[in-house]
Amino acid sequence: MAPKPPQNHVPPKDYREAIEVTDTFTLRPIGVIRSQYTERHGTPRQAYVGSEEPNESNAWIELNPEMIPQKALKDLDGFERIWVVAFLHLNPKWAPMVRPPRGSGVRRGIFSTRSPHHPNQIGLSACQVRKVEGHRVYLSAVDLIDGTPVLDIKPYVPYCDAFPDSRAGWVDEVEE
Repeated sequence: MAPKPPQNHVPPKDYREAIEVTDTFTLRPIGVIRSQYTERHGTPRQAYVGSEEPNESNAWIELNPEMIPQKALKDLDGFERIWVVAFLHLNPKWAPMVRPPRGSGVRRGIFSTRSPHHPNQIGLSACQVRKVEGHRVYLSAVDLIDGTPVLDIKPYVPYCDAFPDSRAGWVDEVEE
C-alpha cells in the first residue's frame, strides 16, 4: 500500500501544454565574436586538440548593449571558462554523412561528429575567459570565425560539465 501524501501536498503543475511549441523558432544574436580568424581554413577545429595549452587568440565577444545590460555580465569574470553558443552562419548546408578530419577518412553520421554542418547551424564552443570589460568578454581558446553571431553564453562548471570517463564512440578508436 502506497503511503498517503501529506494533507497540504500540492501536486506539481504540468507545464508541457502551457505554451504551444511551433516547428520554427526565431533567435536573436546577443553579440558577435571578434577574432583573428577570417576564414574556415586556419581556424582551429577545437581550441585544445593536440595540445594541453589553448590556441593563443586575441578574441572577444562584443555584446549588443541595446539588448544585454552590463549587469548581465556581473560575476562572469570569476569563471575560467564559458560555453559560447553560436550561430554558424557560414555553414548554410548540411549533410547526413561527413568525413571528419580525424581518423581514416571514413564517412560518419553527422550526429556522431562535431562538424559545423548540422541541420541547425548551432555551434558550442568552450572558451577561456581572460577578462570582462564593459560589453566585451575577452577570450582565449577560440575556434570561431570573426563575425560569428553569439546566441548565448553559459558558465562552464566542472562538476556538471566534465565527464572524463565517458565513452566517445569512434573517436576513442582514433590514434592521436
